[in-house]
Amino acid sequence: MTPPKPGVRAAKAAQTRARMLAAARELFTERGYAATSMQAIAAQAGVAVQTLYFTFETKRAILKELLDVEVAGDDAPIATLDRPWVAESLAAPPPELLRLLAEATADIHAHVAPLLEVVRSAAATDPQIAELWSTNITQRHTVLAVFTGALAAKSALRPGLNALRAADMALAVLAPETYHLLTRHRGWNGRAWADWAGETLIDTLLA
Repeated sequence: MTPPKPGVRAAKAAQTRARMLAAARELFTERGYAATSMQAIAAQAGVAVQTLYFTFETKRAILKELLDVEVAGDDAPIATLDRPWVAESLAAPPPELLRLLAEATADIHAHVAPLLEVVRSAAATDPQIAELWSTNITQRHTVLAVFTGALAAKSALRPGLNALRAADMALAVLAPETYHLLTRHRGWNGRAWADWAGETLIDTLLA
C-alpha cells in the first residue's frame, strides 16, 4: 500500500487535532474541568487515549490551546494586537475606538466566555489553572493598555485619569464575568452587551 503523501498526513492530523479540541470544549463546558478526564475526551473525539496524550501531553495543555484558538477565533499564529480590527480601532476617533473595542470584545466573548468560566471555576482548586487564569487576565489587561494608551496619546482621557488606571477600568467593564452574567443569566444578546459596554467605557474614560 502506498503511504499517504505528507500533505495528506498533515491535513488528517489537523482534522484529528480539531476534533479532539472540540470534544474537550464540549465536555469542559458541560461537566467542568475537574470532572472531565483525558479518557472521556478521547472517547468523545473517537481517538485512542494514547493519541490524545501524544498530541497534547496534559489536560491543561488542551485547555490552554482551546483558549488561544477561541480568543483569536481561529488557529492562525497571529497575536491579538496584530489583528486587523485592532489597527482599525486604534485609528478611529476616541468614542468610536471604544465602541469598536466593545464590539470586538463581544465577538470574542461569544466564543470564549463559556470556556473562561470553566477556567475561572477550576482556578479555585487547581493551582495550574489558577496560573492560566491569572495569565489570561494579564493578557487582557495588556491589550486594553494599548487602547487606553492610544486614548492618552490623543489627550482623550478625562482629567486625572492615566492610561494604566483606564486599562484597569476597561478590564472590569469588559470582563467575561460581566458578559456571562448579562447574556446568560439576564438574557441580553451580544449586541446589547456591546452597546452597553461601549457607552459605559465612553462615559467612564473620556473627557
